[in-house]
Amino acid sequence: MTVDEAPRSHNTRVEKSPPRAPGPLVKFERTVPAVRSVPLALARRFFQICTAAAAASVQDADLTPLEFAVMAYINKLVGEPDIDQSSLAARLGIDRNNTRLLVDRLESRGLLERRTNGEDRRAWLLRLTPRGEKLHGRLYPKAFAGQQRILEVLSPSERDTLLDLLLRVIEGNLSLARPGAGRRKRGPPKVAT
Repeated sequence: MTVDEAPRSHNTRVEKSPPRAPGPLVKFERTVPAVRSVPLALARRFFQICTAAAAASVQDADLTPLEFAVMAYINKLVGEPDIDQSSLAARLGIDRNNTRLLVDRLESRGLLERRTNGEDRRAWLLRLTPRGEKLHGRLYPKAFAGQQRILEVLSPSERDTLLDLLLRVIEGNLSLARPGAGRRKRGPPKVAT
């Protein structure tokens, strides 16, 4: 399929890019900057949209989207209470140090409690406090609705297809899904030769 044959939605226009450019350039009719139609650029924009929707749904509770994600993973209703901090880090896709910072903040607000694991005294088991469960219960419908609104531009079957395809891409590339992947290594900057 050439750029000219590419399917077009009612609100996008595809233009031919310079011969050496990596992928066609997608121009949105709204006042959105042009985005290359490559996975990284599109994933970043989609992540920005999802994060903005998540932030809007939890801002009244003075939570960040990641703090709410912690609550979503360890609540009694739909989560896994009493998982250890390392397992939570893996589910969130962030490193254990950042997970500890999130847990510390939620614990200091009285929303989460840590208990020593009886089987491994080095590990912390995490669960929401009754106050945390109540807050999660209040925020969950709004957060879920915000995520659903993102997909309203698609038909129900397209939503299912998108989520299925995203899962397939993620599962097919799990070796790349690790905290800190793609970051520069610390140390003195390298000089180009």
